[in-house]
Amino acid sequence: MSGAAAPAPVPDPLDRTLTALADPARRRVVDLLGERPRRAGELAAALSMSPSVMSRHLKVLRDSDLVEESSPAFDARVRIYSLRAGATAELRSWLEAIERGWAEQLTALKAHVERGV
Repeated sequence: MSGAAAPAPVPDPLDRTLTALADPARRRVVDLLGERPRRAGELAAALSMSPSVMSRHLKVLRDSDLVEESSPAFDARVRIYSLRAGATAELRSWLEAIERGWAEQLTALKAHVERGV
């Protein structure tokens, strides 16, 4: 028996997305960024939270690949946050598969109930 611990499993992209979106504040950040790109300070003010708390939320969103940051050419110190294009493709695909499964089950249930009448 070895004393070395097994490496922690790397969460898949869908798990990272769902974990990031589980927090209401991060969902609100995504809503705001859906309107337009914003600076972290704007997001913090809109959610009435401190810059350090907003920074932690933005890190989770960046790590989940939902949000990306950039700097304008005129000032590299400024960070602009925006939604990453295609970031929710895997989530949408998973939800569509779940929805298809539900529809199939409901259709089968309806057929079963109608046969029993």
